[in-house]
Amino acid sequence: MNNTNDKIQKSEEEWKEELTSEQYKITREGGTEKAFSGKYNDHKKEGIYKCVCCGQELFSSETKFKSGTGWPSYYKPYKDTNIEEKKDSSMGMVRTEVVCSKCDAHLG
Repeated sequence: MNNTNDKIQKSEEEWKEELTSEQYKITREGGTEKAFSGKYNDHKKEGIYKCVCCGQELFSSETKFKSGTGWPSYYKPYKDTNIEEKKDSSMGMVRTEVVCSKCDAHLG
């Protein structure tokens, strides 16, 4: 896990200036795309997927699998330390949120 001092610290205004409105809604506000609609849902290009906010390597195309959920799914991160799991009690249930360990961008 990254040390808190290693985390990217930016104001919401800075994030809004750097990201598109869709990127901001998803990564900073925990939004989501409609299932089966995102450009990466059926994306098959080989390589490493990086965080749109900070460029940290998150997932490899080698670990992508069809989960049937309508969103890209990976069975392991590029490096275990590059993501963090957080308890999410929103929407009346307990779930696990996955975020980028460097900038806290919501990943799913």
